[in-house]
Amino acid sequence: MAQIHIRNSGVRLESEQEVSSFLEEQGVLYEHWPTEKLPDHLREKFVLTDAEKEEILTVYQEEIESLARRKGYVEWDIVALSEATPNLDELLKKFENVHVHTEDEVRAITAGNGIFTIKGNEETGYFDVELTAGDVISVPVNTPHFFTLMENRKVVAVRLFIDPSGWVAHPYHDPQFTA
Repeated sequence: MAQIHIRNSGVRLESEQEVSSFLEEQGVLYEHWPTEKLPDHLREKFVLTDAEKEEILTVYQEEIESLARRKGYVEWDIVALSEATPNLDELLKKFENVHVHTEDEVRAITAGNGIFTIKGNEETGYFDVELTAGDVISVPVNTPHFFTLMENRKVVAVRLFIDPSGWVAHPYHDPQFTA
């Protein structure tokens, strides 16, 4: 279950109702997919073959297609990051810069966890959304944010796109942001 840390106030939101309400107020889609659907052999596996990636997509096909219909996504894939990922530190450095996209950034966590840092409304400022298996988030188009891993440095996620070729991070310089 996702948790939220609001950086400027130090407030933590931990209940499903608090998290859902807060993200809805910020214009961020949040939902939860059933983790029990994922076969045991994929629950804590972070280095995946193409066949295993396809298996995850098949397991969550109904949820993926539902979200795609509602939000206009046309393609999806799997990303898996762990200590076994070549050049993980360099890759994470690219992720850890505030940026925007010309379409939503969508992640459905199937294993492990990660954090989206998102710029909220003026009153809220930046907040961290700590995601675990089953959490699904869609950061709206042109919303300043970045994604990184949590301490265990392991995540597997479904990514959904409207146009993968146009899914480029555009740097967003914000003097209000502090790491």
